[in-house]
Amino acid sequence: MVEQITLYSAKICPWAHRTELALKESGLDYKRFGVDLQNRPEWYAPKVDPASKVPALAYGVPDTDPANSSPNSTKLAESYVLIEFIADLVSSTKPLLRSYPVARAQARFFVETFTSKFAGNLLPAEGYAVGEWSIADAAVTPFLARASVALKNDLGAFDEGKGIKLWETLQNDAKYARFRKYLEDVTKRDSFKETFFEDVIVGTYEAILSA
Repeated sequence: MVEQITLYSAKICPWAHRTELALKESGLDYKRFGVDLQNRPEWYAPKVDPASKVPALAYGVPDTDPANSSPNSTKLAESYVLIEFIADLVSSTKPLLRSYPVARAQARFFVETFTSKFAGNLLPAEGYAVGEWSIADAAVTPFLARASVALKNDLGAFDEGKGIKLWETLQNDAKYARFRKYLEDVTKRDSFKETFFEDVIVGTYEAILSA
């Protein structure tokens, strides 16, 4: 039986977004506590995550106020650790990662290579990262979505107009057709729509660039 889950997250953070996507796709019930990354609660590091980062997850009884996390619950951190943990919780009811070793290795390879090199040529001819939607897709989607927001709104450390120009290329050049279809597929899922807050991201990026 799956025990109480409390997720500590932040709307702006792509690493935290990974975990929210996996939780939504899993169908598990969970509580969400939004952490202000500019003003973390004093209790957060001693009670939840000593590194004071998001995402973090408290697992197990008792069911308490997220701001008063019980020392009896297990605390977990690091986004890829968390999405694999979520996949393991629902492995027998709603697989988010195929169980045999080769498939798991392929998912990890996709995530590691795509994240470090932004290698769109890793995508299969159709479908998701490794076939059916999996935590590999949860791992890369938040970064693709935020990059898209930055480019189409021309928000970044590049010359004015270059972001929009690159965005138009990605939208119109035939060689990026597979990338466009993948991005469309992952962002039209309910799990994404329920966990992605473009207005927050735009506002935060604008504030950073104007500081």
